[in-house]
Amino acid sequence: MAMECARGTRAARRTWKVRASATRPSASPDDLRVKPGALAPLVRGRGLAQSDAFRAAQPCEGQVERNGDKEACERGPPSLEGYLRRVLCSQVYDVARESELDLLPRLSESVGNELWLKREDCQPVFSFKLRGAYNKMVRMDAEARKNGVVCSSAGNHAQGVAMAAAKLGCSAVICMPVTTPDIKVTNVKRLGAEVVLVGETYDECQAYAKQRGREDGRTFVHPFDDPDVIAGQGTVGMEILRQCGNRLPEAIFVPVGGGGLIAGIAAYVKAVRPEIKVIGVEPVGANAMALSLSKGERVYLDKVDGFADGVAVREVGEETFRVASSLLDGVVLVRNDEICAAIKDVFNDTRSVLEPAGALAVAGAKAYIQHAKCKGCRFVAIGSGANMNFDRLRYVSELADIGAHREVVLATTIPEERGSFLKFVDTAVGSELPVTEFRYRFAADMKATILYGVGIRTEVELSVLLQNLEEAGMTSTNLTNSEPAMEHLRYLVGGRARTFTGNVPDERLYVVQFPERAGALKRFLEAISPRWNITLFHYRATGNMKSSVLLGLQVPDADLEEFHAVTQQLDTLYSFSKIEGSTADAFHMSWVEPP
Repeated sequence: MAMECARGTRAARRTWKVRASATRPSASPDDLRVKPGALAPLVRGRGLAQSDAFRAAQPCEGQVERNGDKEACERGPPSLEGYLRRVLCSQVYDVARESELDLLPRLSESVGNELWLKREDCQPVFSFKLRGAYNKMVRMDAEARKNGVVCSSAGNHAQGVAMAAAKLGCSAVICMPVTTPDIKVTNVKRLGAEVVLVGETYDECQAYAKQRGREDGRTFVHPFDDPDVIAGQGTVGMEILRQCGNRLPEAIFVPVGGGGLIAGIAAYVKAVRPEIKVIGVEPVGANAMALSLSKGERVYLDKVDGFADGVAVREVGEETFRVASSLLDGVVLVRNDEICAAIKDVFNDTRSVLEPAGALAVAGAKAYIQHAKCKGCRFVAIGSGANMNFDRLRYVSELADIGAHREVVLATTIPEERGSFLKFVDTAVGSELPVTEFRYRFAADMKATILYGVGIRTEVELSVLLQNLEEAGMTSTNLTNSEPAMEHLRYLVGGRARTFTGNVPDERLYVVQFPERAGALKRFLEAISPRWNITLFHYRATGNMKSSVLLGLQVPDADLEEFHAVTQQLDTLYSFSKIEGSTADAFHMSWVEPP
């Protein structure tokens, strides 16, 4: 196994290193800014029409028998009516089960609307992915099944393909990036599949899997961009409408990665009950579908936030985009702390722990309800999976109250003199507001900085607190919505750098996404050091395939061009984001007095 892993990795670096951005416009997640809970702008496509659903459900002319299934030929990809038929004929229940649709009573009361959770986390592999994988594989002919299948995945799709292969008695090769956590590799092996660890990025891994399929005659099972996979996932929407009966929801919120789940649900729901909204939900830092819909064409993300790794894709599928651009009502973007709050909400109601991607739809529903000021309505959110790494729980717990707007993190500057600390405490929290954390260190100048967290119940309490601090002459910065501050600053104690001035000349601060694998740090340092001096470094394991590192470097203006060239060479594995503004000030522990 070790020899196979090593062979695959070297091959990926040499032959299968691909960049989808060579054929698709490149974009940054930061290019799209949307108000919390608002639907992202959408350029409507013309690939499908809702009126197609009312044509007679007969095979289209020009279809041919291929691999045991009638597939579109001259007529092109499936119409909406074609997808409706495919969903109704999907064969998923040999391995999947009709998952429950459960009311979340505490959360419903909190948001003033009925919020129901579709429990795909209760599937045999704890994810909906089994549906699409099995529907694709069961429709293969006997010869193709005998040759086996191959797929590329770092998690839920891999387990779905492995279980489907075991049920159908065919061999499966699962290609996973070398950064895949051991727990996911072990789960796939347990289901009987052969695992090949290959490539340091998903693009490399997928390219190797496709090449392996061509060489071995295996069928490549795509995680989302395949009509049979889409139809299999569409059975989730079919079940929701059946379970709701006459009390239909206003909207169904669906997590979006490559787009297979939402394409299948939208195709079925819009064919049967077009008045029901189908709304996608993506993380702010992994918004490939929202960006693509806003531009009217698929784009390739130059970086992606891997916190919700089940939806962390750089590019959505061609077919899923065609369906989504025609049928979706929009996409809501949510922050990581809001996802953490949703995980806690679901736990409070069900005592189940969803993975970040699994709670994404709940977070989106909450944000949408607040933005649209909905009252007394009925909504459904898809709980898409529960393959949570235990290592993540600490991080999720720390951000949950912030995402639920029950805690704020502030940094306040006070005079470095006797009695000022007591005055600050009396002004800031008194005896009413609960303090959740507190960090202070003596500063050898006229001012000191305190980093602290405070529990709040309303926005009014926060406004009063900030006003009291300002009237007392204490400059404050709200860091609650700064992800780098939440992930790094709150764990740094000691204040600004120990120099004569308290500042480091030419210091630049970055958040760097590091792959979670042995040797990653050494490889990074060999490219950066000793050319540029490292002034700050902070890392915390989060259980993701990639983790965030806070990095400080001394880079003079004259070296910027050279430095940018080096970071671009590292970009396939390490993505850089510069920290600026108030967040950078917070890390430097120095504030400029407001005018």
